Amino acid sequence: MIPIPPDCDRQIRSVIRQCGRQAEQMAAHGFEVFEKGPEDYVTNIDAALDAQLSATFSALFPADGLITEENPASRQQFHGPYSRLWCIDPLDGTEDFIRRRRHYAVMVGLLEHYQPLGGWIYAPASDRLVFGGPHWGLFETIGDSAPHPLAIAPFDPTPRPLRLLIGYRDRDQYGPQIKAQFPDTEFLTLGSFGLKVLEVITGGADLYVYFNRRVKLWDTVGPLALAQAAGLACCSLEGEAIRFIPAAVDPVTLAHKQAILVGHPERIAQVRSQFITAIHTTAHPST
Repeated sequence: MIPIPPDCDRQIRSVIRQCGRQAEQMAAHGFEVFEKGPEDYVTNIDAALDAQLSATFSALFPADGLITEENPASRQQFHGPYSRLWCIDPLDGTEDFIRRRRHYAVMVGLLEHYQPLGGWIYAPASDRLVFGGPHWGLFETIGDSAPHPLAIAPFDPTPRPLRLLIGYRDRDQYGPQIKAQFPDTEFLTLGSFGLKVLEVITGGADLYVYFNRRVKLWDTVGPLALAQAAGLACCSLEGEAIRFIPAAVDPVTLAHKQAILVGHPERIAQVRSQFITAIHTTAHPST
């Protein structure tokens, strides 16, 4: 069942697409880039879209909390008296956007009682929007098309090399150890956390791993709502479900304390212990 009124869903889809198309139009005229932290960049376009999305969601859902990436003060709402929180990333994959690559997205996630209930991911480069959530389903639109069910890739037990989505930081740090465990692994990469999750949902990759614990609630709530709707497991290296409660995230940055694995439960069961070995080997190399 859809967790919000259908008319609100339509408005969300409209404004997300509008913001994504606006980002491309603004980028054509150039943009400013700022470093807000080590290897963490933001553009004036991020800020403009953040303000636009904040205004829209505040008007649509005045009783709900609202957390956006580019408004640090909004993070305090996670610790407030809200049962529902909207988590907004105006440009997920900013580095790809800066480098004029295709793999960035506008993302929104709905968290209710610390559970991800809905997600919306719009990729401007392909004019594709994927949305849905647990007990709701998964849908996509391309351009102005009407929503239709998203094709979800089933688990394929056929033995073959592991197609692994991994960020470049994790690949640099853990790649050799992962290769030692899975010699034929094919490393894949995309800029956006959300687009990586969609690749696993639709069968473009077998597994997505994220080990460096920099990812924040606005990165994860929407994509993991979609992953759960697709029947994927979203768990830590220890096999525990990814949690969104205050104890599971940094109280200031809202970064997850858990490493994150996303894939079919059967696939994760096959490989999780070897990933633990790879990470342990990196942390405690033999002498």
